[in-house]
Amino acid sequence: MTDYTAIDALLADARRQVELPPTAQRRALREALDLSRTQVAKALGVSPSTVAGWETGRDPSGEIREKYAYFLNGAQEKLRTLTEGTPPHTPDGSAPERGTSQAGTPADDDTILPAPQPCILCGAPATHHVEGYPQHLDPADCAPASPAPTATPAGPAATPAPTATPAGPAATPDASPGLVTTPAPPGTCAGPVTTPAPADASPGPASTPAPPGTCAGPVTAPAPADASPGPAATPAPPGTCAGPAAAPAPADASPGPVTIPAPPGTSVGPAAAPAPPRRRSPQTQGRLPDLIARAVHEALAAHDGDMRPAIAELQRRAIPDAMALLDACRIGARYDIVGHPPLPDILRKKSAHGADDVWEARPHWTRPDPPAGTHEVTALDINGAYLSALKTHLPLGALEHSTGNVHSRRRAGIHLITPPDWDHHAHLPNPLGNRDEPGPVWVTEPTLRLLQRLATDAYGPLCDPPVIHESWTSGSTEQLFEKFRQILRDAREKAIAEDDEVTLEYVKSMYSKFVSTMGESNFNREIYRPDWMHIIRSQAFVNLWLKAHKAHTAGLTVMRVLGTDELHIAGDWRTVFTEGRGVSQVKVKDVYDLQTGAR
Repeated sequence: MTDYTAIDALLADARRQVELPPTAQRRALREALDLSRTQVAKALGVSPSTVAGWETGRDPSGEIREKYAYFLNGAQEKLRTLTEGTPPHTPDGSAPERGTSQAGTPADDDTILPAPQPCILCGAPATHHVEGYPQHLDPADCAPASPAPTATPAGPAATPAPTATPAGPAATPDASPGLVTTPAPPGTCAGPVTTPAPADASPGPASTPAPPGTCAGPVTAPAPADASPGPAATPAPPGTCAGPAAAPAPADASPGPVTIPAPPGTSVGPAAAPAPPRRRSPQTQGRLPDLIARAVHEALAAHDGDMRPAIAELQRRAIPDAMALLDACRIGARYDIVGHPPLPDILRKKSAHGADDVWEARPHWTRPDPPAGTHEVTALDINGAYLSALKTHLPLGALEHSTGNVHSRRRAGIHLITPPDWDHHAHLPNPLGNRDEPGPVWVTEPTLRLLQRLATDAYGPLCDPPVIHESWTSGSTEQLFEKFRQILRDAREKAIAEDDEVTLEYVKSMYSKFVSTMGESNFNREIYRPDWMHIIRSQAFVNLWLKAHKAHTAGLTVMRVLGTDELHIAGDWRTVFTEGRGVSQVKVKDVYDLQTGAR
């Protein structure tokens, strides 16, 4: 019986996996309700970056999948409720029945329209029906439609009416009443209001309200009492503008040509300004440091103001907090950074505890023959090395392979090069680091650009240009982490100014652990970009090398260049560098005497 009881319990708990909308619709639903990823993540009990992953191709599982499906279904119903106040209109001006498309056919979850119709989210022409309404399947397509050329009316050219009563001034006493004005639906423009007509006038033709997202243009002026009715105006289709309405012709005027409504997406009058896309503007930078301050306040409160355990707790949560801050910084940004694109084999570890094929050019150099005598050497610490290195050229998409000695400044990635010979080892470290093996080596974008820079006349040149054999690159930008970097930099400087050790240690842990775990790490599964990790770390080494070169050209003696942020200088270094704790400054780590013998 026990075995059967266990089976019954298993079957009772078993359930089919709930279906989710396509990934393209998930983000559209959230943004249509003006909800941020942080808000959705908080409600579901996950991180904002996890929500971003669900919106770009990954699917949740288990109980959290049911919660996410419940949210998406509720968002669809909420959006339907909001849009029912201004339903789409059929060509004759009436609203279609629920569950029926504007083309008159039953609306499926995802059907192709016979002709483009205005998207219910942004107003631009869309080619699909989703949940009974025209929508874009890809949120990136939700953008203002470009104004189309003015449609040409059908039929022969109309002869202008001899006289037309202008709109605005009051009508003459014998004039018939003007058009009966119906209030325009929300989000439309009814144009100038018509002038009321006298009470003894006969009613004129009633105007049909413009569909949502259109402009009815100026209303026609009332015609004189003895005037015959002019041609009936046909309402413009959704997404178009009817333009200024023609004034009725006098009684003795012959009727003009019948106006044919312009096709969807065109304008027969003055072009109206396109509606902006339904996309939230980025949060202001001044609001984002509150995330850091709030976390510090909560940690101190939880430990009754004891700094040591508060710092330990903040350092433990530094990685998820950094990812949440990054997500908040990138609301409204053009690129999603959370993703796992396919990677070439050179970026994969050869063993569980091994390394991949990329050489980061970390320096480890000591001057072989320092000048004879006794020297006071100052070990300088470069502040925020990884924080500054976040500003570097990073590939945005999946890396693409190419061959040949060709390099584009608009792309970034990993390159197989034959490095040039370095003849300045006695005074400066090799920009390639302490690699002694001959032959080609895979280097990152910052290392390649430094070697190319040193091969120009501005630097001597110090070496020949490197020879590129192969490359894995993608279109790049320096701005991917810029706002994130600025937020952390400002929080760091504020903590230093206020002598806030808790916030300072917290911020330092956020950016250092963020860089170290964005590759293949069990501590950060939200982002997997080992190419970015290598590039950012290499940029820190390039920045350190450039500081050594700056000291050398200023006449100082460079004694050692080590790791990420250590520079040993003999001489008056304060004439070259500014002392302080800011990111652009250096601080003294140690001072020691070095005695060397004469040769």
